[in-house]
Amino acid sequence: MFQKITKTDLSKTTILIRIMIGAVFLSEGIQKFLFPAIRGAGRFEKIGLPSPEFLGSFVGIFEILCGILVLTGLFTRLASIPLITIMLVAIAATKSEVLAEKGFWEMMHGSRTDWAMLLGNIFLLIKGGGRWSIDSLAFNPNTLNQIDEVELRK
Repeated sequence: MFQKITKTDLSKTTILIRIMIGAVFLSEGIQKFLFPAIRGAGRFEKIGLPSPEFLGSFVGIFEILCGILVLTGLFTRLASIPLITIMLVAIAATKSEVLAEKGFWEMMHGSRTDWAMLLGNIFLLIKGGGRWSIDSLAFNPNTLNQIDEVELRK
């Protein structure tokens, strides 16, 4: 089971997705604590989520921790799961009202970042942390040999 969680491919470009996803979630998590009235509990209360004080902090902690894990490539697949859940709830809670009031295209415009974060996390869940990740270097002993073989074939 542990090997399935840490398994990754040898893609060099996965780090770009990890930086994008990790930086956005780390930043958003920190902002939930720096600006709780507009990014944390206040926002959650405004959109009608229950227990906004608790939920704001809870989500903020997950965004910070999982953002760091994704940035470093440590347990990348596992870290992407709560982030996928956060994005699904965010889309359902904030974009369904836009869809009902302003229509499909306005909803799509307003949710472009949400979709990018959702699909980026699904990508990481499927592919793992990539070549330059702690998952690859620390937990997959054959990775370095595979990298050498790939480089020799070039």
